[in-house]
Amino acid sequence: MTTKPLGKRVKPLGKRILAKKLEQEQRKTAGGIVLPDSVKTEKTIRAEVVAIGTDEKFEVKVGDTILVQSFSGTEIEEGEDKYILVEESKVLAIVKN
Repeated sequence: MTTKPLGKRVKPLGKRILAKKLEQEQRKTAGGIVLPDSVKTEKTIRAEVVAIGTDEKFEVKVGDTILVQSFSGTEIEEGEDKYILVEESKVLAIVKN
């Protein structure tokens, strides 16, 4: 049985956005030690919008790559994938390719 992706099963309410975190490269020290996520100094998270809320007007659309502040939303893990549920006002920027 195949399960639908989280973006197809979850509909955010109001002005919220569900976005899939994009993997960042592993950080290593000069000695080759891999740093865990908890000690990384990243202040922003890059994510791809997979679902938008029920409000009528949004600046972002499904498929956009966005930047949000760390710790600005609710993190959801499903298997290997990590998602973040944030309010639209917490989106810092839309990344253009």
